[in-house]
Amino acid sequence: MTRGAIPVMDWSRRNLCLLFTPELCLGDPWWTLDTALAAGVPLVQWREKSSDPDGLRRCMAACAACDVPVIVNDHIDLAVESRAAGVHVGQDDTPVATARGRLADGQILGVSTHDIEQARQAHAAGADYIGLGPCHPTETKGYDAGLARAALADVLASATIPVFAIGGITADNLPPLADLGFRHFAVSSAILAADMPDAAVERMLDAIGG
Repeated sequence: MTRGAIPVMDWSRRNLCLLFTPELCLGDPWWTLDTALAAGVPLVQWREKSSDPDGLRRCMAACAACDVPVIVNDHIDLAVESRAAGVHVGQDDTPVATARGRLADGQILGVSTHDIEQARQAHAAGADYIGLGPCHPTETKGYDAGLARAALADVLASATIPVFAIGGITADNLPPLADLGFRHFAVSSAILAADMPDAAVERMLDAIGG
């Protein structure tokens, strides 16, 4: 696994997170990842249900060449062993406080949340950032509706850590979320299932920058 110091996260730069699940890619997954990185994706989450240390090693090597941190979804021991930038857990995964205690110094912790109470609990238990959603219907997680704008706005108004919008986000529906107050976005299918992942990334970054 990639060794060395765990980078300090500069959240102002890491505003678009690619949720990288190899089997969801339209094309070759490693070509998709390389293409997205070359287009400027600044943060990657390794989102594989099995631990797959070999896959993570390959992902981290590709990302390291572009100075892009990697966060591991769910698998805390793998994140610690690999010295990934951090780990992300959901509401049904390892409790937040437990996850916080198992991470190495400097590793960050992200938590999926769906309402303001979950967001507050995650922050109190040691989360460095939260994912909030679904913002739109998404087949990836099986949601057929997004959270109400008022619910999203309530979390954004009270949050003191970065909040990543997640769930069915595309370049077309991102601007209204930015207008609502989101500054960070987590994206899967809009990039992985695109014929041209680089163009999809560039459209996303343009929408965020606008």
